[in-house]
Amino acid sequence: MGMKSKVLVGILGAAAAGVVIGLLIAPEKGTEMRDRIKRKAGGWVDTLSDLFSNAKGEIEELQGKARQTKSTAEEKVNKMKESFS
Repeated sequence: MGMKSKVLVGILGAAAAGVVIGLLIAPEKGTEMRDRIKRKAGGWVDTLSDLFSNAKGEIEELQGKARQTKSTAEEKVNKMKESFS
């Protein structure tokens, strides 16, 4: 996990904790508070799901570029070997 990802997860975790504490302290009925917590948690799940999907796409893209770079390097090495033979 990269530094940016760790920072983002830390910020999201701190924000989530703050919201939950705020909801628990707020003077509301228990059922209303639980409904609000469910809605907020659902939003966080969607956000995290989007983040992981985007990260997965970026990783797959980087893997493709790495394979392409490896292939290009192998071709150049083979050409160099042929030129020395």
